[in-house]
This record gives sequence, C-alpha cells and structure tokens, in this order.
Amino acid sequence: MLLQIIFYVAITAEAMTAALAAGRRNMDWFGVCVLACVTALGGGTARDLVLGHYPLIWVANPYLLLICCAAAVVTIGLARYMAALRWPFLLLDALGLAAFTIIGCNVALEMGQQPIIVVVAGMITGIAGGILRDVLCNEVPLVFSSELYATVAIISGTLYYLGRWLAVPHDLLVLGTIAIGFALRVAAIVWKLEMPKFVYDKELR
Repeated sequence: MLLQIIFYVAITAEAMTAALAAGRRNMDWFGVCVLACVTALGGGTARDLVLGHYPLIWVANPYLLLICCAAAVVTIGLARYMAALRWPFLLLDALGLAAFTIIGCNVALEMGQQPIIVVVAGMITGIAGGILRDVLCNEVPLVFSSELYATVAIISGTLYYLGRWLAVPHDLLVLGTIAIGFALRVAAIVWKLEMPKFVYDKELR
C-alpha cells in the first residue's frame, strides 16, 4: 500500500514537471498532456516493452492517463507558483525514483528474470520517462549529464534484489530501499555528485 501511494504521488509529480518542460517549449495543451503522460508512464512502458510484459501498464490501468492529464492541466493553471516549489518537486522525484525502481524490479522478478535483468528493469522504470521527456524537448537527457540518477536506480535495484534473495521481510525491505535510494539522490543533488564526464573536442577528419 505504501509503495502504491508513493507511485501515485510520483507519477503526479513527474507529470507536473513534464508539463512545465512543455511550457518552456511553448507546446499547446495537447502537447503538454502528451509529454506529461510520456514522462510519468514512459519508464513503465519501456520496461514492459523490453521484458515483453503485457498489457502495458497504462493499457492495464487506463486511469493513469487521466491522472497524468489532470496533473498537466492543473500545472497549466498554477504555473506561476511552481518556481517556489522546486525543492518539493526534487524531493518527490527522488522518492519516485526509488519507488519506480522497486516496482520495475518486482515486475522482472515475477517473470523469473535473471538478477542483472531485474536491476536493469528497475533502472529503466526509474529513468526512461525523463529521457523521453528530454528527447522530445530536444535536450540532452539530464540523466546523462546531471547529478547521479541512473546510478542511484542501479544501487537501489541491487539492494532490493539482494534483500529479496536474503528473504528480508518485504515491508522492511521496501522502506529500507526507498530510504537509501532517496538519501542517495538527495545527497547527489545537494553536493552535486556526478559521474566522471567524457570530453572530446577534436573533430575527426
């Protein structure tokens, strides 16, 4: 139940931040709603496509599309106040990253996938939506150039899988994984922890 509540809060927050990104690109209301749905549900969709897990998450639960579109429309109306909510959205995003990762791992585990696929499925669920948002906005995805994000998903997924393997009580495991993933992501934001960057500025002739 806790994981489900965090999931709904997270997709709402993701849809709202996507709506703001659409506004910065001067998209119409349809574009705002599409970007909100792609961002909030893109991770689960990508995971399901990769694993062959059908029906897709939003096909099985069409009300999720309504939640994303409603969040996008609300954001349009409240856009002028959103700048003051930057940190709450960052914290919700960090919480959502851990929750999405666990949900992705669970789907792969239920399908009997190997450990590395379980972790990858969790990572895809956590980061793919943001990648799709940035690509559609014609930007380099933040996950490839900003503070630790995918790495946090990988660590969270690995911890969750190990906890399942060690038969840690599920509620305790979920809370522990979310707490660690959340703390790591917030630490990365506060202290600007990043992966080493590859810089190559010479042209090949």
